[in-house]
Amino acid sequence: MAYTGRRSHRNRPDEHRKPTTQRPKTQKPKPQKPTTRQRTRSTRRQTTRRALRREVPSTVALLADERDFAAMRHYASFAFDDHGAYLREMEGLLKALAAKGVHTTVALFDPVAYEEFCADTRLDPDTAASRTRYTAELAAAGGTVTYEGQPIARLVPRLIGVAEEQTTWEYATALLSRAGHNGECRDDTTARAAFDRAGAALRAVVEAAGAGIHHLVCSVPADGTSLLAVLHADAREAGPPKLAEPSGLVFRTVLACGFALRSPGGLVLRTIVADSPETVRGWALQDGWLRPLSEAEVFTAYCTDAETGEPIPPEHGVEYRAGIPLSRPE
Repeated sequence: MAYTGRRSHRNRPDEHRKPTTQRPKTQKPKPQKPTTRQRTRSTRRQTTRRALRREVPSTVALLADERDFAAMRHYASFAFDDHGAYLREMEGLLKALAAKGVHTTVALFDPVAYEEFCADTRLDPDTAASRTRYTAELAAAGGTVTYEGQPIARLVPRLIGVAEEQTTWEYATALLSRAGHNGECRDDTTARAAFDRAGAALRAVVEAAGAGIHHLVCSVPADGTSLLAVLHADAREAGPPKLAEPSGLVFRTVLACGFALRSPGGLVLRTIVADSPETVRGWALQDGWLRPLSEAEVFTAYCTDAETGEPIPPEHGVEYRAGIPLSRPE
């Protein structure tokens, strides 16, 4: 076929196809890797925060009683439904805090007191934030136990004992304060003098007992109930006896309450000395001081059932001795 100089239709460009315009491709900036200086600064900041975290103490409020735990289950925000599992998780939390070097104290969570706290402060009791606020109040009021790695089975009884001590101290303090009122007049010297005299009596008892480990119990009937305080004193080494605190404060307050109210209470001392029988002595609260009981009175007090009045057998290996006369301060 001869060449005519004209292009055939098949050889033409497609006239019906719209020319496409290609947009210039924009490349996303690649994330820059942190420099060595930035990494060092971030690591230093994290280390500083961890160090600061160890400077901040923590308080954990524990539901030690199954009935208290059941009361908290009524709140939808409370995440636990089994008391045993709850205690295990709490123990794990305490161990984790201790492993980080955080000073941790444990308080007893009281659902009734918590409900009253929320009502007084107008907080919603069904929130974790409200429970945290209540826990902070517990820490400020005292009555906590320092966590030192002890098992939860040993921590719970100690926690309950401390909470009972706190309740006794608050009630005895209120009674002691009331003893200083005379009609519309307030006489603080009555309560202060009774507290000072109680401190003097406690020192006199422990010093008169001599060396050993001393276990003291003070019982004072007051306002239709009975105040009970327990104190341990270690006098095995030279120097002043070591009194457990805050139990010492509770003991002095209860004894002062008995002095101020002229209550017919009593004080019992059990002394333990190595290679010797345990000894028990007693005193009665009388006229604002301690009157020593005779050996027969001590024996009768210890070997009589307080509820039924029936005699009970004496303890094996225990000697019942008369109380030691104590010089009354001027």
